[in-house]
Amino acid sequence: MKRLLRLIYAPLKHSRSPLKALILFGMALVATIAIASCTANNQPKLLKVGLNTWPGFDIALYGQTSEIFANRGLDVEFVRFDVAQDTVRALLRGSLDLAFVSLWDAMQADPGEENPAYIMVTNVSYGSDGVVAQPNIDTVADLKGKTVAAKLGSVNHLIFLEALAAHQVDPLEVNIADITNEEAEAEMLAGSLDAAVLWEPMLGQTATAIDGKVLFTTADVDSHVVDGLIARSSYLETNAAEVEAFILSWFDIMQAVDETPEEVFQAVGEQLGQAPEDFAADYGGLKKGDIAMHERMFLGQDRLAAVQAEIVRFLEQDPRHGRVIREDLEINPKPVENAIQAWKQ
Repeated sequence: MKRLLRLIYAPLKHSRSPLKALILFGMALVATIAIASCTANNQPKLLKVGLNTWPGFDIALYGQTSEIFANRGLDVEFVRFDVAQDTVRALLRGSLDLAFVSLWDAMQADPGEENPAYIMVTNVSYGSDGVVAQPNIDTVADLKGKTVAAKLGSVNHLIFLEALAAHQVDPLEVNIADITNEEAEAEMLAGSLDAAVLWEPMLGQTATAIDGKVLFTTADVDSHVVDGLIARSSYLETNAAEVEAFILSWFDIMQAVDETPEEVFQAVGEQLGQAPEDFAADYGGLKKGDIAMHERMFLGQDRLAAVQAEIVRFLEQDPRHGRVIREDLEINPKPVENAIQAWKQ
């Protein structure tokens, strides 16, 4: 760049004509701006992405250690939240560019000027979540009149409604203890609950500790427990290229999980302070969000829209959640469609 500027400024330095000097100065100024612009455009695009601790989201950490994000022209900063709804609020208020959240949580987003758009699927639960019961309870149908722990309005509530629907049990025939996973585990161990909705590894560990039964897991159905990525609709309009690059990076990560899983789980486990085999076991309870998953969810069968409608139906059957459900959540297939086309080229 310095060499180019010397070539431009040299004639200007030795010119005695005011007009010529002015023209050359203008040329130099334009060239300087153009060069600065090119330099800036070569810098990675910073994306702030919110997430909660969940193996389906944490797998994205591999994009940093492997330089997948950098190779796609991105500098990704992950911002971790303890509560999913806080992640959604931060996104809608403009503090985040993108956010990993479940479809269920996105549908509970606070109303406002900004609308969330669901643009990618990270995973679908496939055995990671389920219902564990005390030894004297054999089936989901046996839960009628019993008390089951499931935090109302959370994904655990959705899992329970999914289990009841699969066994044709009216939700209102079952009592729900509105408590956290940790509280539910403790009460199950104490024998003061009939059953609880938990996720792995807590689900299996609790069943073993009480000599109980896992009555249902999300592997038993085509689950509605879908996790993914959201953006503000207004953000998509002006940042399509960056969003597409992020989705392409995600496809790169999914390919790495297929081809070099040990390397991926080792890298992610180190970042989480978790043994790679433990992270691999947690991730193993999910159907991963590869291209085939996205073709099913967004294109062709349009499964994601069907899941959204069925979730609304579940919540209408059990109003104890007390939440206002946003049926206007946008499902935008365009970013995924563009990324798939670019991937296949």
